[in-house]
Amino acid sequence: MYRQIVTTELRERVEAAYRDRALLSSEEFKAAVEEVIRKLDRGELRVASREDDGTWTTHAWIKEAILLYFGITNVTFEEAGPLAFRDKIPVKKNLDGVRVVPPGTVRYGAYLEPGAIVMPGYVNIGAYVGAGTMVDTWATVGSCAQVGRDCHLAGGVGIGGVLEPPSARPVIIEDGVFVGSRAVIVEGVVVEREAVIGAGVVLTSSTVILDVTGAEPVEHRGRIPGRSVVIPGTRTKKFPAGEFGVPCALIIGQRSASTDKKVSLNAALRDFSVPV
Repeated sequence: MYRQIVTTELRERVEAAYRDRALLSSEEFKAAVEEVIRKLDRGELRVASREDDGTWTTHAWIKEAILLYFGITNVTFEEAGPLAFRDKIPVKKNLDGVRVVPPGTVRYGAYLEPGAIVMPGYVNIGAYVGAGTMVDTWATVGSCAQVGRDCHLAGGVGIGGVLEPPSARPVIIEDGVFVGSRAVIVEGVVVEREAVIGAGVVLTSSTVILDVTGAEPVEHRGRIPGRSVVIPGTRTKKFPAGEFGVPCALIIGQRSASTDKKVSLNAALRDFSVPV
């Protein structure tokens, strides 16, 4: 189980500076913010951590430090091989054991465990990506998103960033999850272990998620139960102008015991004829 590496003094200074930005004119408060970002970049801190009971705790003060960091940095010019960047946040340099395929980009303040792979995708500040996970071509991992180990974010997947308000839970993708092409997961949705998200599924905090595997539909919001197989769906809703289909997500089954987390997304969905 992951444990935060934290000092009370560091947290107190960040929280004080967030309440009163004038404190950032003092070197000790500015240094506290910079130290939090360094710890995020090294994987010593995480924006959210999983508790023993399986729930996730969001550490608002770390998100506050990220927001403050934007205020104390200046736009600078930077080169990475043939590529040029002009931004407030530099490109991540500490990539030991991580494969990044040009022009894939990881921003300083994000952490990738050794064994992670970033194709020409993007990982933003505050994000955490576990070992064995692939961020595929044009997939994005937004600010503070937490992605577990042995996941596959297929081409064009959008994992949304959640910075404000600081207390808001980031998007959580637990270990062994497959996310199909062009799926979008935003607004603090939690996808639990080894779930399979079909191509084109959109999950927001208000998306109705219907488990249709039983005699009656069971409704969820903001959470995909572990090992669920999910596809895009619609349900009928009445409006003044008539009845129309409104997007939802459908849980149509569970991953079979024979489909382990290392097989392809195609294999995981074959029994349900779900597009990838």
